[in-house]
Amino acid sequence: MKYNNKIMRLIAVFTMLFAFVGTSYAAKYKVGVSVPSADHGWTAGLLWWANKAAADFEAEDKDVEFFVVASSSGSKQVGDVEDLMIKGINALVILPHNPATLQKVIEEAYDDGIYTVVVDRELAHPAQNVFIAGDNAGLGRVGGQWLAKEMSGKGNVVVIEGLQIPINKQRVDAFNEVMADYPNIKILDSQPGDWSTQKALSVMENFLQKHPKIDAVWCQDDDMLKGVLKAIEESGRTDIKTVLGGAGSKDILEMIQHESKMVRATVTYSPSMIASGVALAVHGVKNEKIGHLYHEPSRVILGADLVTKENVADYYFEDAAY
Repeated sequence: MKYNNKIMRLIAVFTMLFAFVGTSYAAKYKVGVSVPSADHGWTAGLLWWANKAAADFEAEDKDVEFFVVASSSGSKQVGDVEDLMIKGINALVILPHNPATLQKVIEEAYDDGIYTVVVDRELAHPAQNVFIAGDNAGLGRVGGQWLAKEMSGKGNVVVIEGLQIPINKQRVDAFNEVMADYPNIKILDSQPGDWSTQKALSVMENFLQKHPKIDAVWCQDDDMLKGVLKAIEESGRTDIKTVLGGAGSKDILEMIQHESKMVRATVTYSPSMIASGVALAVHGVKNEKIGHLYHEPSRVILGADLVTKENVADYYFEDAAY
């Protein structure tokens, strides 16, 4: 009996010791990162950059632990955020599938004191410490300016839009404003391609059947650009001299490097923005200054950079998923 009691006391001591050690080495800050599933190139890049940022921070800072989750739908993402909250996260970095669907649960996280960084897709009613995104209007404006110059200010252009959400409108409106300054450039058609390679292929096939003379295509997205190129190739048409997408995928950057005749530029809208969002969250939840800034930013808009053969090497990441 005494022997058994001694064993039980030893077990209790070791249990307390392991609990203490576990507590001592537990991360002080838990960061949840929620993104849409990799259903096309850009979102695949998003997940790659989210995991890279988490791995880089965990390698150099043992006080931070990350939970990176990808959701196939808005409703699934709501559940993922709720699960992250149950895990006791101190910070949330989220690119919402659909801002309207995620509005309530992000508000709940923010109201609970979780440091919140919303990426790319803005909420109708802001509920975050920081919003970070690419420059959507800039993407349309920079792309329009470059395309107008390449067309020498005249000719026919067709437009393939993205999903019909606010960021698409920002891009298209800015592009149209630039084109309004070029009366000799005619926009023949503008239809949604939903940032889908397959849908853009179908839309471009319709454009080719409908319009006998097209000089250029603007589709604001490099995933859609691949569908556009396939449609042009299969049609055998030679009138189209310039096609312009956006975001800066590896495939398109390589085409620029190899001096493709039709693909000579892109405009940045990099999925690496999620990694920047992670950095903002880590510094924010730890109440650290960012560089030499004396005030925490509440809104960060990343530049829309024109990428051509002269500077493409600066934007190419060989290991990136996108």
